[in-house]
Amino acid sequence: MSSEPQMVGRIDAAHGPVVDVRCSYLPPLGQALDVTDGDERYVLEVYQHLDPSRIRAIALHSTAGLYRGMPVYDRGGPLHVPVDGSCLGRMLNVFGEPLDGGGALPANEFRDILAAPPTLADTLPPTRILETGIKVIDLLCPFVRGGKTGLFGGAGVGKTVLMMEFMHAVSARLHGVSVFAGVGERMREGHELWHEMSDAGVLPHSVLVYGQMDESPGVRFHVGFTALAYAEYLRDTLSTEVLFLMDNVFRFVQAGSEISGLLGRMPATVGYQPTLLTEVASLQERIVSTQAGAITSVQAVYVPADDMSDPAVATILGHLDSIVILSRQQAAKGIYPAVDPLKSNSRMMDRRILGERHYRVARAVREHLARYRELEDIIAMLGIEELSAEDRRIVEQARRLQRYLTQPFSVVADHTGIAGASVALAQTLSDCEGFLDGRYDARSEQDCYMRGAMPA
Repeated sequence: MSSEPQMVGRIDAAHGPVVDVRCSYLPPLGQALDVTDGDERYVLEVYQHLDPSRIRAIALHSTAGLYRGMPVYDRGGPLHVPVDGSCLGRMLNVFGEPLDGGGALPANEFRDILAAPPTLADTLPPTRILETGIKVIDLLCPFVRGGKTGLFGGAGVGKTVLMMEFMHAVSARLHGVSVFAGVGERMREGHELWHEMSDAGVLPHSVLVYGQMDESPGVRFHVGFTALAYAEYLRDTLSTEVLFLMDNVFRFVQAGSEISGLLGRMPATVGYQPTLLTEVASLQERIVSTQAGAITSVQAVYVPADDMSDPAVATILGHLDSIVILSRQQAAKGIYPAVDPLKSNSRMMDRRILGERHYRVARAVREHLARYRELEDIIAMLGIEELSAEDRRIVEQARRLQRYLTQPFSVVADHTGIAGASVALAQTLSDCEGFLDGRYDARSEQDCYMRGAMPA
């Protein structure tokens, strides 16, 4: 990058975040441009070539203060961020600038945020499960180490809390590093996460990258790519386990839809952008493991109107290894985490990967819960006394299992007054075998609720 930035042209029109620039030459698509006015700086990204002398760009800052005729300068390359080992423990924005009041990162090395994924020959397939200490997930929809997991649910069913608990659990177990991408986050959420991670002692091993809800759609669209640039840097330089968390992928899709509308593209299915599949793939296909290290991704996905057939949700589903469905019905019963055990699944649910014992226990638990769900209407209308002795036994065991799979979380212990619990997978399997064998038939359902492991 030259010391003297080259002037591209001048602003011809500005409408919202869309800025048209009349140019002396055409910068390439994806190029970053600068507009300065005194102490104010605006960053633009080239999206379209309108004609031989005009481009259309998206502003990554608020456009208040822009006016026609302002000079526009070429940054000399696409948008990039400074990367350095000192990024751990920091909260950054989409440009890699500090949001935590600390000093700027050293500008010794930069990475383009819209980089290509590693070649197929350099990637490694995920083959192992990642133990989290969360009973229902480890048992029925185990996370894939080096894979991608989605937490799906409508508003208020506990996606963010489950993600924070997962970050807390894995940072303690794996001794790796975490990169959190807050896409369209509320200020309150960022503030709470910062303090909770600091109190839990995991902040020194984490990078937080935020694009807030009140920022330009260009920022909300790019913040996931910035966080990925840091995750890739840590994977390649530290050769360690990197946990990449994103909250919320649906807001990334919404930001892309906003940009698409501003650029005048014709909407496609259900009003989404015609480039939906390409945009989601450009993000997801970079979350891969290589010989240098593994990136394990956990992504919260808001489900509009609880409709899993929504095109955005269906597109994201196609990229994931494990799917955790959070159910409003479970939450209404006080079952937390509100995981739907029958709809959630993982491609690791294979006896050759899990082993015979885990596969057998998980299948038996799922069968008991499925039979209970089938009989719920009959029980509500006629009462449990009308069931056969075998069905009554299955229902009673399923109700105990349902309550056993609840769990108090460390990250909300201050709010609930219940100390968080983490349960090893071997212990979860042993407890579930006890429920299935009738070892805990004498225990009340309340005695199985919101606890860690069952007492010996």
